[in-house]
Amino acid sequence: MSQIKKNGFTLIEVLVAMGIFSILSALAYGTLNQTIITADILSNRMNKIQSLQRTIRLIEQDFMQLAERPVRSEIGNTQLAALSTNPNNIYPIEFTRHGWSNPLSLKRSTLQRAAYNLSGDSLVRLHWNVLDKTYNNFMQSDILLDNVESFNFSFMKNNNDWTEQWPPIESSLSDGLRILPKAVKITLNFNDDTNVYRLIEIK
Repeated sequence: MSQIKKNGFTLIEVLVAMGIFSILSALAYGTLNQTIITADILSNRMNKIQSLQRTIRLIEQDFMQLAERPVRSEIGNTQLAALSTNPNNIYPIEFTRHGWSNPLSLKRSTLQRAAYNLSGDSLVRLHWNVLDKTYNNFMQSDILLDNVESFNFSFMKNNNDWTEQWPPIESSLSDGLRILPKAVKITLNFNDDTNVYRLIEIK
């Protein structure tokens, strides 16, 4: 009777194979985990870049469409300039702009009164549903960016000098209500010590 030879693995061979498989699995898991972490970092950075691009585009639209339209103050006894800055105010910069789209044909102006402010470390844009607002009018508040340390403006006057205050201190009360700068420089300083600036020509 012929004998049938059976091939198999010894216990040592099985243990060695399992050890190699475990090492390869650990390496594969480490690579996969690092890939996921890298993808998350890249995704977060891309989201930040996209948010910054959207914010810069909105700021450009706001200042390229500035309108020479002053408004009444909330209590109605004074007028606020078409573009005004006040670092001590709740809204450091406030302005009137053209081009407020009205796709639903609501009974309102296409001019919009808006402002920018820092709330903690968030850059916030605000706008009202009317120009000559009161304390009872609806105010829309939108967070644009986080981790913002400061948000600064500079304005080019007609003589090409720069100022951080608008209207310029030397302008008369009546002229200051409607006067607009030739250009605006916006600087965004972030908590990670990076900064972004944009120079916008006012036409």
